[in-house]
Amino acid sequence: MPKLTKLCLGSVLALGLAMPAFAAGANSGASATVTDAAPSTVNSKTGKPVTADTVLATVNGTQITVGDVIALAGQLPAQYKQLPPDTLFKGVLSQLVQQTLLQQSVEKSLTKKDQLELANNKRAFMANIALVAAVKDAVTPAALKAAYDAKYAKATPGTEYHAAHILVPTEKEALDLEAKLKAGADFAKLAKENSKDGSAQQGGDLGWFGAGMMVKPFEDAVMKLKPGEISAPVKTQFGWHIIKLEGTRPAKLPTLQEVTPELTKQLEQDAVSAKIKALSETAQITHSDAGVDPAIVMDTNLLNN
Repeated sequence: MPKLTKLCLGSVLALGLAMPAFAAGANSGASATVTDAAPSTVNSKTGKPVTADTVLATVNGTQITVGDVIALAGQLPAQYKQLPPDTLFKGVLSQLVQQTLLQQSVEKSLTKKDQLELANNKRAFMANIALVAAVKDAVTPAALKAAYDAKYAKATPGTEYHAAHILVPTEKEALDLEAKLKAGADFAKLAKENSKDGSAQQGGDLGWFGAGMMVKPFEDAVMKLKPGEISAPVKTQFGWHIIKLEGTRPAKLPTLQEVTPELTKQLEQDAVSAKIKALSETAQITHSDAGVDPAIVMDTNLLNN
């Protein structure tokens, strides 16, 4: 939402809508709730139907309608939507009247920058409507399953490693520990007594991990070991490690449920790309930016001319 719009919505706090105490349970006695009953669409005084185009107020010739009130109320933070309908209705209508007055006070004196920002905000708003429509039907159970199968059906499971380590600050300490291990010392006991990280209390046990989860020198050393073997000292940015490989196992492929957020994002991105590509292929687009210094993008002085 543009910064200006945020400011206008935020000013609701100061222009008539108080935070509902009942929303936080501050009212004594029973808490109030907004009725779930459908609102009446008939004017109680005139008997005429109430529609989105029904005029509620006119400010110097500018009409404010029921639709305007509903649209602005929908942008309010959730706590304000808990207000009693009459309070919310009057507060939002008052806000729209005041906004209209403020709008009218400056619309003849907008700067070049103001006009361009308004145009950009409108462009972005409408582009977002197009994108929402583009992705609306893209994410379905069938599409998610197809995307999952395409990515994982023929995937070869990688390897997971179960390792323990002893981490010390200096190479000398690591070499001393290596000598003790070669002499038959217990790895877990040495880890508890000497390791400088949180795994020390577990005898240096790091649990199971896959490729890419450890820093490269550590991972490379692990992958060269066979179960039960202990590495020579390995240096990383954390210090010096002595690593023991406890075991390996094939990695499990993720379930559809586990990767649904990732696949959803992928399907949405694909739908957006397809929409933009389709529009671009039928559009006439010309560029006249040759020779323009790219650094001009930050030259706000041009907006003052």
